[in-house]
Order: sequence, then structure tokens, then C-alpha cells
Amino acid sequence: MQAAPVKQDLVLIGGGHAHVEVLRRFGMRPEPGVRITLVSRDTHTPYSGMLPGLVAGHYGFDEVHIDLAPLTRFANARLYRDEVVGLDLVARRVLCRERPPIDFDVLSIDTGSAPAMAVPGAAAHAVPVKPVSNFNTRWQALCEEVMASTRPLTIGVVGAGAGGCELVLAVREGLRGRHPLGDDALAYRLVGSGADILPGHNAGARRRFRTALARAGIDVLDGFEVAAVDDRGVTAHDGRRLDLDTVLWVTHAAAPAWPAAAGLAVDERGFIRVDASLQAIAWPGIFAAGDVAAVGPHPRPKSGVFAVRQGPPLADNLRRACRGEAPRPFTPQREFLSLISTGARHAVASRGRFAAGGTWAWRWKDWIDRRFMRRYRELPQMDAAGAATDDDATEAMRCGGCGAKIGADILRDALATLDAAAREDVVLGIAEADDAAVVRIPAGHLAVHTVDGFRAFLDDPWMLGRVGAQHALNDVYAMGATPQSALALVTLPYAAPARLHGDLVHVLRGAIEVFAAADTALVGGHTGEGAELSLAFAVNGYVAPGQLVGKRGVRTGDVLVLTRALGTGVLFAAAMRGLARARWLEAALERMVQSNAAAARCLVAHGAHAMTDVTGFGLAGHLLEMLDGHAAEVALGRLPLYAGAETLAGDAVASTLLAENRRAERAVTARHSAACGARYDLAFDPQTAGGLLAAIPAERAVDCLGALRAAGYAEATDIGTVGAGAGPLVFSD
Repeated sequence: MQAAPVKQDLVLIGGGHAHVEVLRRFGMRPEPGVRITLVSRDTHTPYSGMLPGLVAGHYGFDEVHIDLAPLTRFANARLYRDEVVGLDLVARRVLCRERPPIDFDVLSIDTGSAPAMAVPGAAAHAVPVKPVSNFNTRWQALCEEVMASTRPLTIGVVGAGAGGCELVLAVREGLRGRHPLGDDALAYRLVGSGADILPGHNAGARRRFRTALARAGIDVLDGFEVAAVDDRGVTAHDGRRLDLDTVLWVTHAAAPAWPAAAGLAVDERGFIRVDASLQAIAWPGIFAAGDVAAVGPHPRPKSGVFAVRQGPPLADNLRRACRGEAPRPFTPQREFLSLISTGARHAVASRGRFAAGGTWAWRWKDWIDRRFMRRYRELPQMDAAGAATDDDATEAMRCGGCGAKIGADILRDALATLDAAAREDVVLGIAEADDAAVVRIPAGHLAVHTVDGFRAFLDDPWMLGRVGAQHALNDVYAMGATPQSALALVTLPYAAPARLHGDLVHVLRGAIEVFAAADTALVGGHTGEGAELSLAFAVNGYVAPGQLVGKRGVRTGDVLVLTRALGTGVLFAAAMRGLARARWLEAALERMVQSNAAAARCLVAHGAHAMTDVTGFGLAGHLLEMLDGHAAEVALGRLPLYAGAETLAGDAVASTLLAENRRAERAVTARHSAACGARYDLAFDPQTAGGLLAAIPAERAVDCLGALRAAGYAEATDIGTVGAGAGPLVFSD
């Protein structure tokens, strides 16, 4: 059945608490014809309520973070990792730091906030608690600094609200037993600008926290309004000085600058002004929630509890906006229960005039927090409301044959936005719009031609373009050749012309960035419509006859060198099932878009007798092609693997091509232990944009590996040797 065309683009900026609920609800009940794109700088959303528990050591990273990769997969949404730097409100486009602009029909902003860092020296010398992803990295660095210290240290937390009080106690708990000189070598200071701690909470809660801070030996400085921060501490407006080795910053929230710069109405602090329906003032179809929003009719503190409660009404109003219906207002509660932890497994409960505390309060908080996180891990099945509607069934049938080509105007306009690399040896290229491209080959060289492609395994067309271009270039590099030109074959999912244009720009922009870095000209191609996104490139290059490196030619004694980790097949198979963690996918993609050009030059310079790129047939399949009857032994324990790949393979997650690749086992002898069982499977895992595999003379292998690592190929490894005699391929521990 033909897929329904996209009618509306709903773009979510930021993976905040309200947006994760929007994704969950759209996953449970999809809106026909609506395509969702989440643009987020981070792919793991921290739950702010559990951050102190992470610092204190009560929770691990995954327990306090919502992984956006499986959640967006569940919602059938596209996840773009990028930082938003602006908006074009008239053209309704989101402007990103790295990728082309993203068109939207309906927009929602939930980026959270960051502590205000306007105090001189704060940005350079203080550690802000938000964004949490940055803070977690700095926290780990602080732990290492404490463990390596040979002198006493003083740690200060600036900001005596609930966040600051909670953090200073959590830091003390998390650093217990870490300093070589003992816990007495660590001193803590809580710095507040007001007359008392916990503004906005009742006297009983403040009293309980004063007691907890005193018992923990934490000095509290009231009325200390910080005027400057330097590398040795902080100075107050009244001239008082406080020497600190580390300054943690938990002051009042600050808004990003780009909403105001774009023309959205903002309050005096820069937060986006929205009405009771969370719709931006004067801009229909644009919404904001969480800390970044200032709800005019119902002002509330910047607290995660309000962002969580905004999720359901925001999801409903985004759905209504996509349908062309008016949004509905809602009124948040005035009072809410706060459960504030005190470092150890103890908490203070505060609501209105009520205050109490104890281990029971921490257990209650822990139960509430874990229940919240389960909502986004244990995702429910899609309900029957997700079925296509009659409106979708009546969409005009799309043509086949040449009638499925992308319209000339769409193609022309998309190409006009791209800055394709030019080469003097391109006689006729993409600019001339002729029936074919014409290029010159240097005299005395051989022409090298290859074509490679795949159906989309990423929901991000810009990243797919980058990966696809590297994947195709690898075939040329594996021959010791120089790429010269490329042709693109792009199939785009059925959509309205404007959306086809946007998707085409993204996929080609990603590819052109890679080709430009490789001094390769995109000289033409073909575009069409289909049920899903697919991409292929024909790459042409050249090589001097004496420099050509073939797949076959290994010699006895050669060392087998692999330049890149394995595991892309299992990782992206897991991603399709919502089982892969976002950080695993990020790490793999970072390597997949790394050029193999320098690696190929290094391998050739060190006398490679044979070389190939590891792709769809897996390491075992491609190595067997190289051996051509020779014998080889590979140590499974030495195989470089992407993070998460071995775990997933051990859980029986596999690419659909694995079974076909395992047919090569008839030429393989396995001598590995059960401990290497998953690694054995990964030797057959199909790779996309994989590394190069080369047979290097033994006497040059050590120098070759050193040069590869110095060139940025950190996973480059000696995985085995070529022996005498005819086959088979042996896998050992």
C-alpha cells in the first residue's frame, strides 16, 4: 500500500520534560499526515528531579536520563542532533548551527533554561548546573580532581534556592571517601544572595534544611551577592571575599538569546511569552513550554514540575494546531509538593505551609521519580487510533515510471541552494543541466568507477547524506585511488512539493559537505519519489597503474590491519526496534562520517599488499574475498567494536542480513570460547561506512598502526595474520 504523504511538519526544539510527553502521546496515537522532527543538542534528556541523586551516587547515568533515540522511534519522529541558533518566523524555518534550515508548519520550543552567568568571570570560572549534560562532564572531572588532590579543597555552590541546597548536600555525599587525605580535607560553602535559604518555601522547610546543612558541616553565607568570580573564588558587592577551589553555579534561570532575536515576544528576562494555551503571543502555530516559556495569565516558578504538567495540554494543542483547530487554554495548579533530597537517602517534603522530612520522604520521592522515568522506557503499544483515516485513503495515487521523478522546479530550486565543489577537470557538470556529465581523466591514469547505496536506516536526511557519501567514497579509497566526481540517486518519500524540496536540500547538503572535503564534484544524478527514503552514489576516480591496490594479493606473514570498529549493523537494527541507546548511535555516526582517505594513503604508504572496505558482507565475508585461498587467523578479542554492539549481539539482536552473511561459515573454523560468542557474531555483522581492511607486511605493521592512530583512527588494530597453506579462516580468542 502506498504511504500517506506528509501534510504537516511539526518541529519540536529541545528534548525537555514537556516534549518527551508530547512524543509519547503522539507515539500512542499518531496524527495522520503529520511528520514530527525533534531538534535537540543532546540526545539524552536528564530528569532534573533525579540529578542530585546522580551526583550523590544513588543513581547511574541511564537511570536519570531519558534516551531520546527509542522515544523518537516510538513516536515515528525524526531525531536531529543539532543546536538551534535562530528562527525565520516569516518563512517558518528553524535555523541550526550545522545543518540546513528546517521548515515547519507547527513549532514547539522546550529547551529549558540555564543559570544566569552575567556576573563578571562566572562564564569562565564557574560550573553551571545546566545544561545538565555539560555539568555531568564537569562533575566527573571534579571527582577525578578530588581523588588526585594532595591538599585540602573548598567547594562552593552559588545559589541558595532548592537547587543549590540540594546540590551542595549531594556533592558532599558524592565526594565522601574520595579525597586521599580524608573527608576533612574537603570543605563546602553555600552562597546565597538573599536573607535566607529556600526562598518560596515555608519556614518549616527552611528550618529543616538549615539543620541538615549544619549537620553536614556546610557553611551558609546569607546576603552574599556575588559581584565577580575568578579562578580563586568569589567576591561580593560589599567587598567580602570567599576563596574557593571550585565554584558551582545554581542561580536564577536565564533564557537563550535567539527567541527574542527572531522576533518572538519575550518578557523582561528573555523568556518566550505564551498565552494560557502555551501558544506564542502574536504567532499562531508556535508554542513554548517548560522553563523557556513565560505563561502570561498564570506565572509560575521555573520548576520541572510545571514542565511535566504542561506535557499533556501541549500535546493536545499541537495536535489541534496540526488539524487547523484553535488551541485550548489550561490552568496549572498554584501549589505543588516539593520533595527535596538532603544528600543521603533522606528528603524534606514541602507544600504550602506543610513541611516534614525523613527517609520515608526520600523513598516516596524515589518511587515518584522512577515511576516518571518508566513512562519513557516501558513504552506502550500503539493503539488502534493510529490507523490511517479516510482522508489518507483518498490521496491521489502517485505515478510510477518517469512520472515518479521529482519535479523540475523542485530539483532546480534545491540545487540552487547548494554550493557544490567545482573542479577544473569537470567539462560538463551539475550547473549545465545536460543529459550527462563529462570529466577529464589525467593522462596515464586508470579510471575507477563504483556505485553504492541503501535504503534509509537514519531518520535524519542530512546525516544520511553524509554517511552515504563516505560509504560510496570508501570503495575508491580501498583501491588506492583518488575520487573525482559523483552522481547521486535519491528517492524521497511521497510528500508535497515544499517538503520534497526541503528533504532534497538536506540530503544533498550532507553529501556535498563530504564530497567537498574530498575534493570531489557532485556532477549530476537522478531523483524520484517512493515509499521511503533511499540514497545511492556513483563515484568516479582515477589511479596511476603502479599505485592500484586490489582486494586480492595477500602474502604469507602479512598482518591484517582494520582501521575502524565493527557493529553498525547490530546498532541500527537495534535502533529500529528502539533498543539502542542514543550515545551508542552518536559514537558510531561520529566515526562513520570520518573520511578513510588519510587511512588509505597511510596503508598504501606502508606497502599494503591488498585492501578492501568492510561493508555489507561483514568482516568475515570481505576477508575471505581477500584471502583467495590463503589461510588467516583472526583474534576475536582484538576486534575493535562500537560501544553497545557486543551487548546487543549478546542479547540476540541482529541485522536481517546476518543470516545470509553466516553462510560464509563453511570456510571458517571457530576456536573461540563462549566469552567471545557475541564477537564471533559481530565478525559477520554487515557494516555501513565501515573501515578499511589491509594486509600489511609484518615488518611495517607497527609503524603503520602508529601512523594510523596519529592520523585520528583511534580504533586501528592488528586483528590477525595471514599464514601459509590454503584456508580456512580461523577465529580464535
